[in-house]
Amino acid sequence: MCLKMAFQYQYQSGHPERQRFMCLSESYHGETIGALSVGSMDLYARIYKPMMMNNIHFDGLDCYRCPYGQTRDTCDCECFVGAEKAFAAYGKETAALIVEPILQGAAGMRIYPPEYLRRLRQLCDQYGVLLIDDEVAAGFGRTGKMFAIEHAGVSPDILCTSKGLTGGYLPMSLTITTDAIYQAFYDDFKTHKAFVHSHTYAGNPLACRAALAVLHIMERDDILKKAAEKSIYLHEKLDAALGSHSHVGEIRHIGLINAIELVEDKRSKRAFDPEKRVGWHVFRKAMDLGLVLRPIGDVIYFNPPLTIDEQTMDEAVRRCRDAVHAVLGGD
Repeated sequence: MCLKMAFQYQYQSGHPERQRFMCLSESYHGETIGALSVGSMDLYARIYKPMMMNNIHFDGLDCYRCPYGQTRDTCDCECFVGAEKAFAAYGKETAALIVEPILQGAAGMRIYPPEYLRRLRQLCDQYGVLLIDDEVAAGFGRTGKMFAIEHAGVSPDILCTSKGLTGGYLPMSLTITTDAIYQAFYDDFKTHKAFVHSHTYAGNPLACRAALAVLHIMERDDILKKAAEKSIYLHEKLDAALGSHSHVGEIRHIGLINAIELVEDKRSKRAFDPEKRVGWHVFRKAMDLGLVLRPIGDVIYFNPPLTIDEQTMDEAVRRCRDAVHAVLGGD
């Protein structure tokens, strides 16, 4: 939906030449043909490439294995050169850039500096490209802010969100735009400027009621503030339990998102042979211990509910540690 909106906006605003979209390498935005076309995960997209749109994919973010030799403490977004080159070459034919804010979820929870987002916002403004913010995974408090893009202090032109909107109980999504984009579609019927896009279950009243209940609870119980406090506690517990393990390369985190990257060699950051399926074995052992984790390759996602209490966090961390030790030893 957001891609159609961006394309039609540019067309009706006098820029019919803007027909392509940009995205970062290792990005993921869904599994329809349009969404796959603005993603860079071959695991999902490879078989469908003959059907996909010809979009622009530029090298982006890997702060753990930085190709410029920087660390999270010394980084000055040297990798932003990929975005600058892409905009210089294709900015005038691009309708919109779509980005996962602050972290790339399916790529292994790659958490990156807010400065990178601020520079993307500046580039989009410079070239007249819309910025689409995909908050489906990161929105509604998961990163410690209502929306992850708030960490950068900038606003997108189009914001897409779902999942946390209803607490996961019912499917519902929203596409939110600036007033400037809204006005581009607001006109007399005979002009045919309306944005014609609908789904069978659009405006489902039960899903809307669930969303209103979630928003009410978040405000009533001050969920964002409490979750921010819990995130500090949880990361400290995880770091104490697994941070020094010889096969734990990094435990990256933001808000209540934690990602434990398992490596064969900690010093060189050398990954395990994928055929060993180390992450899957840790996941299976954790399941045996009564803990649900999610492995993406050898990165273990540890992302509990925003309402989790300290006692439950303690027990979950203990079981996670025991699962890692059972598979990789206790050193």
